[in-house]
Amino acid sequence: MASDMPLAGKRVLILVGDIYEDFELWYPKLRLIEAGAEVVVAGPDKGRSYEGKNGYSCQPDAAIGEMKATNFDGLVVPGGFMPDKLRRDPVVLQLVRDFAESNKLVAAVCHGGWIPISAKVYEGVRVTGSPGIKDDLIRTGAIWEDAPIVVD
Repeated sequence: MASDMPLAGKRVLILVGDIYEDFELWYPKLRLIEAGAEVVVAGPDKGRSYEGKNGYSCQPDAAIGEMKATNFDGLVVPGGFMPDKLRRDPVVLQLVRDFAESNKLVAAVCHGGWIPISAKVYEGVRVTGSPGIKDDLIRTGAIWEDAPIVVD
């Protein structure tokens, strides 16, 4: 019999920052919680609220600089304009590399792929994302698939 909580005991980190894509953060967060995962949202600063593209505010649980991949089973990177700014932060890039080097989930939604691109973790990895970053994904060595979801 399948468990009602298939992700019970799993911990997932979600990144947030200014002008994140609201539904690409909130929908995965709520679905992960429904599946039993513990979800932590981290932003550049813990004590402030970040505004999404569609007006939803998000108060992070923690600061990105305090996060360690060893404390989580996976990472979700929502899109929006947020990834373009966060990918300039070496702490964010190292965190993503730590997840990838530990063979942990690195899930990027839409433009969220910009962060793994800049972390240089997509070489030979099957991916999808916004058609707007398709060329960036391919140039970084990712294997582009035109599909709603790709699991590698």
